[in-house]
Amino acid sequence: MEETVGHLRTRRNSLFARTVLGITGLVCAAFLLGTLTQAWSNSQLTQKVQTAERSLQTMRAENQNLKKQTQHYQDPAVIESEARQKMQYVRPGEQSVVVTNKGNQEQAQTPPNKNVAQPQNYCQYWWKVFFG
Repeated sequence: MEETVGHLRTRRNSLFARTVLGITGLVCAAFLLGTLTQAWSNSQLTQKVQTAERSLQTMRAENQNLKKQTQHYQDPAVIESEARQKMQYVRPGEQSVVVTNKGNQEQAQTPPNKNVAQPQNYCQYWWKVFFG
C-alpha cells in the first residue's frame, strides 16, 4: 500500500515536532545543569568566605592580645621587674641574695658587684647587704 500525501505530511510534522521537543528538552537540561553547577559553586565560595571570616576574627583577637602585651612590656617598671627576675639584674650599689634549699648541696654563687668594695669580715658583709 502506498501512503497518501496527507499521511507523509503528518509523519514529517510528527518527526519535526519530536525533534524540536527533544532539542528543547536538551537545552532545558543544559540550563538546569548550569544552574545547579552555579549554585554548588556559590555554596562552596560561601563556605570559604565564612572560614576566612572566622580566621580573620581569630587573627584580630590575637593581634589585640599582642598589642596589650606590647603595651604591658613597654612599662619601665615591668622592664625592670623582668630584668631582675630573668637576668638577675642588680642596680649599682645593690647586692643580690639567692636563697637555696637546704637539701641542695651546691651553694649558689652571687656575682660580686664590681662597683662595691667587699667588706672585710662576716658582720660587715651582712650589715652592707641589709642596710646598704
